[in-house]
Amino acid sequence: MSEKNGIRSKSDLLLFFILLLLSVVFLSPIFIVLMNSFKGKFFISEAPFQLLTKETFVELKNYISGIEKINFFHAAGWSFFITIASVAVILLFTSMTSWYITRVKNKVTNSLYYIFTFSMIVPFQMVMFTLTKVANVLHLDNPVGLIVIYLGFGAGLSVFMFCGFVKSIPIELEEAAMIDGCSPLQTFFQVVMPVLKPIVVTVGILNTMWIWNDYLLPYLLIGTEYKTIPVAIQYLKGGYGSIDMGAMMAMLVLAIIPIVIFYMTCQKFIIEGVVTGAVKG
Repeated sequence: MSEKNGIRSKSDLLLFFILLLLSVVFLSPIFIVLMNSFKGKFFISEAPFQLLTKETFVELKNYISGIEKINFFHAAGWSFFITIASVAVILLFTSMTSWYITRVKNKVTNSLYYIFTFSMIVPFQMVMFTLTKVANVLHLDNPVGLIVIYLGFGAGLSVFMFCGFVKSIPIELEEAAMIDGCSPLQTFFQVVMPVLKPIVVTVGILNTMWIWNDYLLPYLLIGTEYKTIPVAIQYLKGGYGSIDMGAMMAMLVLAIIPIVIFYMTCQKFIIEGVVTGAVKG
């Protein structure tokens, strides 16, 4: 018995060191960006992996310079607006769609489910230029139009996850609500939606991380007039390939801080929602 416990403890210790090593590997790029955000431009190019010293440390100069050059707070405002509005729209419409698809069984709803599922495997590059042209024709090349397009791209995964969770909800709850005189909308918002809370949080977190960090869609559709943070950071590149690396590193740090805090706060809900959906579905 003691021999088995010894083997198990050695295995646990080995697993701990492997996970620790992986953590260092994954976190090291973030640490390097953070460290270089406090260095002078010359030292970032010459010694990017060197630790901070009195000679290389420039305090908050890179942050002040970057904020002024790209009008960071204006870009942050657009990023927050587009992310929050897009996630809210995705959660509302895809949850209602999933409930309808799951409860109404016919050829149309089955086809809709497979269309949503298929959309997850279509590469964005395949529809990139066509999408840009259609968005221009339909006057969707603005922040509100971008929200509509995010709904289209986020619907596939969201509907897939919601459908798996809705199947776990006892239909007797909805039938009882109908008997009490609730309309379909009242049944959804008063009975179904509260039960969907774990998966709503999970889907919301995943879409928030995607939309906040997205560069290509905002760049292609709304261009320079309504710059989000990822788009604005690219404008730190000057002519002839010159880049203000100090300001860029500082702005990258500011860009990832909100999403890191958001993820660290809500990560337990991701695990809870995925596990609950997998077990019940």
